[in-house]
Amino acid sequence: MVEVASYRVGEGSPLLWICGPCVIEGRDFTLRIAETLRTIADTLKLQLVFKASFDKANRTSGKSFRGVGLEEGLKTLDAVRNATGLPVTTDIHECSQAAPAAEVCEVLQVPAFLARQTDLLEACGKTGRVVNVKKGQFMAPWDMKNVVAKLAEVGNRRTLLTERGTTFGYGMLVNDMRAIPWMQETGAPVIFDATHSVQKPAALGDKTGGDRTMVPVLARAAIAAGCDGVFLETHPNPDKAPSDGPNMIPLDQLSDLIRRCQRIREAVADLH
Repeated sequence: MVEVASYRVGEGSPLLWICGPCVIEGRDFTLRIAETLRTIADTLKLQLVFKASFDKANRTSGKSFRGVGLEEGLKTLDAVRNATGLPVTTDIHECSQAAPAAEVCEVLQVPAFLARQTDLLEACGKTGRVVNVKKGQFMAPWDMKNVVAKLAEVGNRRTLLTERGTTFGYGMLVNDMRAIPWMQETGAPVIFDATHSVQKPAALGDKTGGDRTMVPVLARAAIAAGCDGVFLETHPNPDKAPSDGPNMIPLDQLSDLIRRCQRIREAVADLH
């Protein structure tokens, strides 16, 4: 069991939903999305954390939009917290970003490509905040026990692990749903990232492609497999989004998707 703000995650608790746009495009735009998510959370009685990145440091092309930067990004996330009351999370790419981000964010997220970076994990762990580590596309699920151990060694047992697909050949990710119970054996709740799992890395030449039609399929499967939460990136107009558009769910379709997922969760709970 891990506490995230007023939420409880794992051990039969309600699903944690981590939702928001891939990247912060601007303060007002981000606030509008956050306010819609607050309404969805209230209507469906969700445990929801707002997510948006101040920097996308692993873009395929060096010319791609990366975000608004640490200072402006944290101001925007703080505005989201104040306006909506939602807990917030963002990606951390460098050790120096952990402490300032922890002043605003209830959850610090370590991107999949950085899941083995010991210094980064330790810097995040030492803040005392919840740390959500995405499993590297190149890692086996059972290898995430070492991630949990690294955080525990600096006194942080507030760990979430996220499954987001495994590299399969060139330009494709696949999901092995056995990863969910395998990673839960570490004692950490496991989140399923349904939107990044449909990525097709570098499929569009200088940017990542994907197939958002598969997001609902994978989300439903992960919930049936017993995940503790779901990560869904969303945008009012994904086809115009500057980052990860092909993988994001249109904001006006998010509520219906979550409703369907919640029904599966209720059915799974009745089996235990």
